[in-house]
Amino acid sequence: MAAGIAAAIAGTASAQPATPAAEADLWAELPPLAPLAPTAPLAPPPPVVPDTELSAPLLPLGSVAPPPVVAATADPKLPDVRYRLQIEGLKQVDLEARFRGLSALLQDGRKAGSAAQVGARAKVDVQLAENLLRSEGYYDAVASAVVGPLPGPDGQLLVAITATPGSRYKLGTITLKGVGAAPLGPEPLGIARAALGLSTGDFIVAPAIESAEASVVLRLPEQGYPFAAVGQRDIVLDDVRFSGDYTLPVDAGRKARFGGFRLAGDAVFDLDHIAILPRFKAGELYDSRRVDDLRQALIATSLLSTVAVEPDATGAIDAEGIETVDLLVRQTRGPSRNLAANAGFGTGEGLRLSGSWTNRNLFPPEGAVSAAVVVGTNEQSVRGQFVRSNAGQRDRAFQLGASVVRQRFDAYDAQTIGLNASLARASTPVWQKRWTWSLGAELIASRETSFDPKQAARDEGTYLIAALPTQLGYDRSDNLLDPTRGFRLTARVSPEAQQRTGGPFDSYGRFLFEASAYYPATRSLVIAGRARVGSIVGAPRDEIAPSRRLYAGGGGSVRGYGFQELGPRGADNEPLGGRSLTEFALEARYRFGDYGIVPFIDAGRLGEDSTPSLSGMRYGVGIGARYYTNFGPMRIDVAMPINRQPGESKVALYISIGQAF
Repeated sequence: MAAGIAAAIAGTASAQPATPAAEADLWAELPPLAPLAPTAPLAPPPPVVPDTELSAPLLPLGSVAPPPVVAATADPKLPDVRYRLQIEGLKQVDLEARFRGLSALLQDGRKAGSAAQVGARAKVDVQLAENLLRSEGYYDAVASAVVGPLPGPDGQLLVAITATPGSRYKLGTITLKGVGAAPLGPEPLGIARAALGLSTGDFIVAPAIESAEASVVLRLPEQGYPFAAVGQRDIVLDDVRFSGDYTLPVDAGRKARFGGFRLAGDAVFDLDHIAILPRFKAGELYDSRRVDDLRQALIATSLLSTVAVEPDATGAIDAEGIETVDLLVRQTRGPSRNLAANAGFGTGEGLRLSGSWTNRNLFPPEGAVSAAVVVGTNEQSVRGQFVRSNAGQRDRAFQLGASVVRQRFDAYDAQTIGLNASLARASTPVWQKRWTWSLGAELIASRETSFDPKQAARDEGTYLIAALPTQLGYDRSDNLLDPTRGFRLTARVSPEAQQRTGGPFDSYGRFLFEASAYYPATRSLVIAGRARVGSIVGAPRDEIAPSRRLYAGGGGSVRGYGFQELGPRGADNEPLGGRSLTEFALEARYRFGDYGIVPFIDAGRLGEDSTPSLSGMRYGVGIGARYYTNFGPMRIDVAMPINRQPGESKVALYISIGQAF
């Protein structure tokens, strides 16, 4: 039949069409189709049951509580993966120490939760190594990491970081140009070139280039260009010559002179008071260093919480093309009142507690009023003071004070009422000055009791004293409260006149000279030394009021001895004071972190005559502890005298704030 179908298909392929008879014969050969079996009727579909949860209204978002988040914790049964790090290729280029300080692999004690974490840290360190190398000019540097598949004999994985620095690139041509179409003038170009300090042939070191560009931005405003700025640098590398051509756009802006002042913010000071603070005059060439100096002077008033001084263009340009710029002073008022307290202890001085209240601007501008109280074992006092800072001139202070003091020392007892006034230029913790001076006047009425060697008994008298104390200081140290280098010189001279009730009129002069020096032997060790010489000329010792004589011993003098303990004594073994003083001190200040240890030796002599001498020097040795805070070191010193004499302390203890000198 297949042959017949093929022949029929072949016949249709010929030109003769099939006849009806032929088609009938063809269908006759096919077997009849079997009848289909009857099928069962289809079952009806099950009824649709509505979903009540889907049809219910949604709850408000705020009423839905999220499921609690369970933090993933490491399986305590799995031990930490420990590893050791091997570094190749960085030591030769002096980068291994920096790499170790930043390495992710060297964190967490060289252990990780899994080998995958070790691999992730290694990937971070590969990028770190390449970044460090490129920052030093190795732009072709390549680094890789290999993590050992199995722990070694020591139970640790071996992680190897290998760096190939390649050639180090150097600077080629160095070009400074203006920004956009604006050319860079000859003067600012010369200033910028000198400030940049880069030379062809220097290695391309990222920190050095960034520092050089910062120097340009700093130097131009110092030379009269307040609005100077630099653009984005461009370095085109040549991998054949291993060099890079450097281009820096510089916008110098217009040259300027100082004009006037403008105020913004919550002004504490008006224009008249601000005008006495700058160290420049209108019309002078702009200098950013003098602007910073003005800002520091405003900070030193302690009356501003924030202050900014910015150049403000006026548009006024003279025939030379130089613009006048005003300074915009932005002020934010700070607290003007403060409470302070202090405590100290010294052998012979006993406990001393002090508290003070100050309003630094009760009488604007900068008219401060303060009240202070001292309660101590040997001293009780109440003092009031008025101080006008920047009084008509920068850094000059006028002061008026009054005090009522009661003192009970081994050398004397005194009840004193005093009035004082001074005009001074002094240092503050914010603004430490090189030269300081003070001119003052004092009026004192004092009833004092002391031992009189002539009468061999205690003597009481009332003294009226007038004094003109003067002081001059020169300070080249680096810090007011905790100096580590430099030196200080101070001279005090006080002509005084005294009238004792029922006694003669006396006049004399008090002189005191002090020098201290500080030398940093290492980063942690400072050698500090001090010398002090004093003299009273013009009156016998026993005619001078006991409170005006010279004394030695104590935490600010020769340690190892009690307060006023060193020197001549009377028949009752009480200190008599003297007219000449010689002191020396040497300390080794070793600091570690916020703590320090200070071995020291002090020496001193107090004489009856007015000529200082080195004969009969007495010595004290001891050791101190320091705790360094933001406002200065806290000091605890323990000392003992050498060759102790009767009546002198066996051990002396001193507690205070600040170094001994």
